Amino acid sequence: MIPTPPIPSQMPAPPWSSWEKWLQSPPGSYVLAWEQECFDQIVADIFGFHAIQIGLPQINTLVENRMPLQALLLNSNDSREYAARFNWHLIEGNTSELPFANESLDLVVLPHVLEFAADPHQILREIDRVLRPEGRLIISGFNPASLWGARQYLSRLIGNPYLPRDGQFISLIRIKDWLKLLNFSLDRGHFGCYKLPLQGQSSMGRMAFLESMGNRWWPIFGAVFLVSAIKRQQGIRLIGRVAPVRIPAIPQLTPAAERNQIHEIQETVN
Repeated sequence: MIPTPPIPSQMPAPPWSSWEKWLQSPPGSYVLAWEQECFDQIVADIFGFHAIQIGLPQINTLVENRMPLQALLLNSNDSREYAARFNWHLIEGNTSELPFANESLDLVVLPHVLEFAADPHQILREIDRVLRPEGRLIISGFNPASLWGARQYLSRLIGNPYLPRDGQFISLIRIKDWLKLLNFSLDRGHFGCYKLPLQGQSSMGRMAFLESMGNRWWPIFGAVFLVSAIKRQQGIRLIGRVAPVRIPAIPQLTPAAERNQIHEIQETVN
């Protein structure tokens, strides 16, 4: 009797197939360290009263900011384990329906939120609603036009992606177009993480020299981007013809000396 060949099993998922597990990997730790440094530099000179970070409790993007009220917005699926490390005001809510009043926030930080959202346009519309005029929005994400993005595209074909498989990475050009439609103006931007898309801690540690080379020779091909934008207030313009208003003339006052002279003449006549 000829034995039946075993049915080939499906290729196992990588150890960091999910977003949270990927952040614990060597490349994930590398990205978090770079982003923490960039956020610290950008938020230090942003002033106001209310600042919100949405998601990614693994880092505190507002640690260098001096606003009196800082909070972290988490949805029901986010882990509270990492948020306990920081002195957060925790708020649970939906990013598509932010639990804040209109024009009530001065700073909103979106670290890797849009690329894992079902409707990133709705999130940006909500932020436009809750952000006050001249308020600041900071976004970070993976750059598809990089070596990491190329490896992610190729590795998806064989079922073993390098980055989390549930992310739909958005180019910076598209994000700029979305912000422009909402009347945001770009303030500054950064690219970073130029190391090769490897997995081992030791192999990534030996590529530190690529950071300075990438910043100088191929800056727009960094694996991660960070962009800051300001919400602008649209100008107010009167429409139609404005009816002229006649200002009544002010009666001239008679000087005191002239009044006395007139009074003397009247007494003489009488």
